[in-house]
Amino acid sequence: MTGTLYLVATPIGNLQDITFRALEILRAVDVIACEDTRHTQKLLNHFAIKNRLVSYHEHNENARAQELAALLEQGKSVAIVSDAGTPAVSDPSYRVVEQAIEIGAPVVPVPGAVAFVNALVVSGLPTDAVFFGGFLPSKKSERIRRFEEVKDIPATLVFYESPHRIEKSLADALDRLGDRRAALARELTKLHEQIIRGSLSEIFLQVAGNPPKGEIVLLFDRKSNITKRLDENKAGTLKSRLTELESEGLERKAALKKIAKEFGLTRSEVYRRLLIE
Repeated sequence: MTGTLYLVATPIGNLQDITFRALEILRAVDVIACEDTRHTQKLLNHFAIKNRLVSYHEHNENARAQELAALLEQGKSVAIVSDAGTPAVSDPSYRVVEQAIEIGAPVVPVPGAVAFVNALVVSGLPTDAVFFGGFLPSKKSERIRRFEEVKDIPATLVFYESPHRIEKSLADALDRLGDRRAALARELTKLHEQIIRGSLSEIFLQVAGNPPKGEIVLLFDRKSNITKRLDENKAGTLKSRLTELESEGLERKAALKKIAKEFGLTRSEVYRRLLIE
């Protein structure tokens, strides 16, 4: 008989969010495979769990998956944990799950925290359909391509992002997705937990020059009438400003150029918003 592979969710911040079942399994298995043995050891120490740890991360995933599969074939039980949250959700685990299935070993989920799910339910955005895209690409060209790929998906769009790229990613999202409703969640379940809600442009302005720290989840509403209403509101403001400048004697071309500078838009974007019916 093969052993069992358990995918055990661990807290994303608050240690009290671990389940009784997770603790029971972490105590009972023959080995715990984790991303960072030092990080997981702190968790085990907190709950007085003494068990064997081995590293399992993106750099040794292929070789370690085979080793863990060999243990399963010997009848040993194995638990997989990530540094935080649910294994295999933007974390290593796919390879060992694949290996376990190939040898006929049971693969058992032990549910718990998932950062993007918790961000979603407090975002104020629709939850009936969700697209989770994992971490956004670090390169601008790839990130823009990613936003282009998903902009018309009829679902709330959810991504992970790092603090040092958050301003650039919000700017690219605003450029490619349009000014739709959005939310930024950071440090969920931790002391400095924060949820910023509003239009994408409002969140960008709040973050610009003062990027938030910690683990970040970005959420964007689907392209819908909400996007259209946001555009219409801005178009109304632009039209009022255009009328004001023309009444002052400014020619239309010069007025549009001035408006673009004042609102931080390109002239083509000003034209587009003014043409909304």
